[in-house]
Amino acid sequence: MTDSPTPAKSRYLVLHDYGMGGLWWWIRASSARQIIDTCAEVEVITDPEAVARAETWSLDEVDIDALSADPALSGLRDKREAYRHEPGYGALVGRDRVHLDMPSEDEDDTRYLVEFGPDGRWLRQVTLTGDGPGIRTDSANWPINPPIDLYDPRYVAMEIDVSRFEDAWSRALPDPDDL
Repeated sequence: MTDSPTPAKSRYLVLHDYGMGGLWWWIRASSARQIIDTCAEVEVITDPEAVARAETWSLDEVDIDALSADPALSGLRDKREAYRHEPGYGALVGRDRVHLDMPSEDEDDTRYLVEFGPDGRWLRQVTLTGDGPGIRTDSANWPINPPIDLYDPRYVAMEIDVSRFEDAWSRALPDPDDL
């Protein structure tokens, strides 16, 4: 009986975009998919120009099997592992658009109907407060647009039908700050 050969590892440029900045690494893994399956809230950067720029930076290089050596990566690994086996894990991944009804963390009477792209970044949003028609904004209004982790099962319960989002979008008023 022989052991299966271990898949060869390649070096990938990885970003954890937390909004006001980001953490970057080179991670050695058998595939980009392995990185995404292992760590929450990261993206593998494939743009050749971005990769070429990063070649000039002094970035840590970490093996996928040794993430414990980096506190930030081990935290993102632990976060992914904490909800990997929950119902709904990964249910929103691979879609062209995802629409969610997200409650405000600060205001009880405010909700956000949000359209996300396949990378988890905000595309359009309707802010609903009280009985008004809402205010619509799009990604051009957001200088900071970190992605959400579409693998996170908590977002499945927030999902809404595209028609509900489009109806709210069509009724909403433009952001007065943009006029």
